[in-house]
Amino acid sequence: MKRTNCKIAFNDKLLMLFAIPLLSFIIPIVFFGCRLNRQPYFNVARFFSTFIIIVLLWMVNRYILIWCRKRYPRFSDVRKRLLIQISTMLLVTLLGNNLLHYILTETIFTENPVSVFDTDHLITSNAAAMFCLIMIIGIYESIYFMHELRSSVQETENLKRENLAAQLNALRTQVNPHFLFNNLNTLISLIPENPDHAVDFVQQLSKVYRHILEVKDEKSIPLKDELDVLHAYTFLMKTRFDKNLEVNVDVPAEKLQKRIVPLSLQILMENAIKHNIVSSDKPLQINVFTDNGSLVVSNNLQMKKQVNESTGIGLNNIRNRYKMLSDAPVKVTESETNFTVSIPLIEQ
Repeated sequence: MKRTNCKIAFNDKLLMLFAIPLLSFIIPIVFFGCRLNRQPYFNVARFFSTFIIIVLLWMVNRYILIWCRKRYPRFSDVRKRLLIQISTMLLVTLLGNNLLHYILTETIFTENPVSVFDTDHLITSNAAAMFCLIMIIGIYESIYFMHELRSSVQETENLKRENLAAQLNALRTQVNPHFLFNNLNTLISLIPENPDHAVDFVQQLSKVYRHILEVKDEKSIPLKDELDVLHAYTFLMKTRFDKNLEVNVDVPAEKLQKRIVPLSLQILMENAIKHNIVSSDKPLQINVFTDNGSLVVSNNLQMKKQVNESTGIGLNNIRNRYKMLSDAPVKVTESETNFTVSIPLIEQ
């Protein structure tokens, strides 16, 4: 596979090998009226002087183009990028063209010297330079735009598939035999000992299932709704693990109308319980709070030696679904004692 600069979007070596000599031949004929059989003659000196100018200006403008794309990579910065890019390329092309013309005619190709103050020559020369610049911008930007459009469409389709997979996996997880087995066993033990608690348990279990069905087609939901189902899920887990599991939620009221990817809190809490020891000797503590526009889920780290097979739901699904909604990344940090996931809160 041919190597390409990711900010160019295609291998432009062949383009330069073809276009630069072609322009070096065309420009003296079209813009300066050079001919092979009469004055002003089109000769080797004309060709190579034009060739040198085009090569230098092409490479400088190519560098400016790459720098601007690296400096302003986001789609929201396209207008700003093009304004800065085109302005810089225009200024560099005009100054560079006139300076190079003067240097070449005064030092190397001196057989047809041109006065610095020759207005007609300056206009023609700069018009030729602008023609090259427009061609460079047109070719590179059109190919780059098509490449970005193709990548965007492909990424959107991939994220849609990820989103659908997350929804299906979430539903599948909640109805898998292990989940039902654990909750039914808990319910069986509650019915004779504490019938009222058993009724509450069934109601909270129903709330979790109902929430999954309601949000399966939603891209984002209010944080308040997600916290409500988190409390229901916490109730189920606390009933099962009792004092061995502690869940602390501290979210200010003004943050409750922010939006969040559905099922993300449940997935993070489920992963924490799944991958860590939950016992009287090593109780698991999960903290949910806000920090700098993000919702943070943190737990003390006490990894199990053997972990059940993954359900397919996890951080990658959360990350990929957030890519459809926000430029802010999902941040994951792990220390010797804590595992923390920070997910962006989305404006309504």
